[in-house]
Amino acid sequence: MTQELLQGLTRFKSEYFPRHREQFHRLVSEGQKPPTLFIGCADSRVVPDLFTGAPPGGMFVVRNVGNMVPPADQKGGLHGVAAAIEYAVDILEVEEIIVCGHSHCGAIRALYEPPSGVSRNLLDWLELAGEARIEGEEVGPDMLRRTERRAILLQLDRLMDFPSVRRRVEAGEMTLQGWHYMIEDGEVLIFDPEAGQFRPHEESRDDADVPGSA
Repeated sequence: MTQELLQGLTRFKSEYFPRHREQFHRLVSEGQKPPTLFIGCADSRVVPDLFTGAPPGGMFVVRNVGNMVPPADQKGGLHGVAAAIEYAVDILEVEEIIVCGHSHCGAIRALYEPPSGVSRNLLDWLELAGEARIEGEEVGPDMLRRTERRAILLQLDRLMDFPSVRRRVEAGEMTLQGWHYMIEDGEVLIFDPEAGQFRPHEESRDDADVPGSA
């Protein structure tokens, strides 16, 4: 364990925790009731609690390579992401699901430039964004950015294959949102389904949620 992490543990215990002790105790005694399920990338540069300012208990966070949503039908197999989605929707009864991709995503670049020497598990996982590929164009920053956004919308579509997600969305009990975090700008763009594009969050309407297929 690095010295920086140990120092961080010390600061958390001596500085942060005492200021929020009552909140932590309340989360223990009353349990968690986060309004949001946040599905993000495992990329170390993406820190959702930091850029959203979410407090402890504010978000149920699932992170994986490429912020992917697996198929709802696992045919009896074990899958942590699918289980987390169903737990958040069925047990915690979250009010919204955010799928947050980001700029300079290695998982998206790998759709065009597969890394060598990686496992079959990783290659199969990356194909969860395979339909977002753009054919016939030279790989470049603009094309990769568009692919990142197409992949976010693909995951939102796949969420609707989960029966409980579809039921609650269609009943108006839950909304879906697509976010694109621009690491280099500190900006989050939110998908506006009426405009068919991602907009800076300051311009996004309160009702700019995705009620079904994106």
